[in-house]
Amino acid sequence: MLKSAVRAVGAAVRLSTATTSTARALPLSCPTLRSPSTVTLRPFTRSLWMLNNNGAVSGYRPKLFSSKVSSLSVSCRCGGLHTEGDKAFGEFLFDEIKEEKKIQKSKSLPKMSGGWELEMNGTEAKLTRSVAGEKVTVTFNVNNSIPPNFEEEGEQGQQKSAEEEPEIVSTPNFVVEVTKQAAKHSLVFDCHYPEDEMGHGEGEEESDIFAIREVSFQPEGDADWKETSYTLNTDSLDWALYDHLMDFLADRGIDNTFADELMELSTVVEHQEYIKFLEDLQGFVKCN
Repeated sequence: MLKSAVRAVGAAVRLSTATTSTARALPLSCPTLRSPSTVTLRPFTRSLWMLNNNGAVSGYRPKLFSSKVSSLSVSCRCGGLHTEGDKAFGEFLFDEIKEEKKIQKSKSLPKMSGGWELEMNGTEAKLTRSVAGEKVTVTFNVNNSIPPNFEEEGEQGQQKSAEEEPEIVSTPNFVVEVTKQAAKHSLVFDCHYPEDEMGHGEGEEESDIFAIREVSFQPEGDADWKETSYTLNTDSLDWALYDHLMDFLADRGIDNTFADELMELSTVVEHQEYIKFLEDLQGFVKCN
C-alpha cells in the first residue's frame, strides 16, 4: 500500500511538472500595434506564416521536419555536406527571396524631415541634427523590432486570403541623446513604441505614438548605459513631469511626426536586412 501511494504521488508530481513546462513553452499573445496610416507597410509573407497557413502565399509547403533520413552526397569542391534536404532548403529560400523582393516597396531609404543626417552601420542607424547649439542624436537597431502579431487560430483549417494577411511594421526601441556645449553629461531618453497609443487623459485630440521608458544623465558619447548613474523610470512618474519631458523632446524635433517617419525608415531597413540574410543563407546552404 505504501509503495502504491508513493508511486501515485510521484506520478502526480511528474504530471504537474510536465504541465508547467508545456505552459512555459507556449508563446505569449500580444496585441497588434496600431500603427499610423502613413507608415509604409508590407504584406506578411515570411516563411513561418507560410507554414502556419499551409503555404497560402506560394502554394508550396516543404516538409522541413521530415522524419526520414536524407541521403548524403558530397558533390561540391568545398568538401561540405550536401543532402537532399539542403537542396529542398535552397529551393525554398529561392522562392522566399522572390516573394520578398516582389513586395519590396523601395530599395532606397526614405528621408527624414527636419534636417536629420542618417548614418548606417549594419542593422544600427544613427540620426543626428543640431538645434541652436545643441546636438541631438537618435540611435536604434532593427534587430528584434518586429512585434509579435500572430493571431490565435480561430477555426481549424481556415486559410486567410492575401488581402487579410497582417502587415509587418518595424517598431524599434530608440535612444535620444541631447548634448549641450557647456555640459559634461548628456540627457538620455530611452524610448519605445507601446502596444497601444498612449493617452494621458480624456478629450485629447491626439495621443503619443511613442513613450519614454527611462531618463538618465550619461557621459557624452558613451555607447553603454552606466548603471551607476541614477535612472528615472516613468512607470510611476507624475504625469505633469512626464508631459514636460515629452514637450522637451518635441521642441527638439522628437514628436509624433518624427516617430512616424522613424517607423517607416526602420521598416524599410529591416526588410532590406531580412532579404540580405535570406540571400546569405541561400548562398551558405548552396555553398556558392
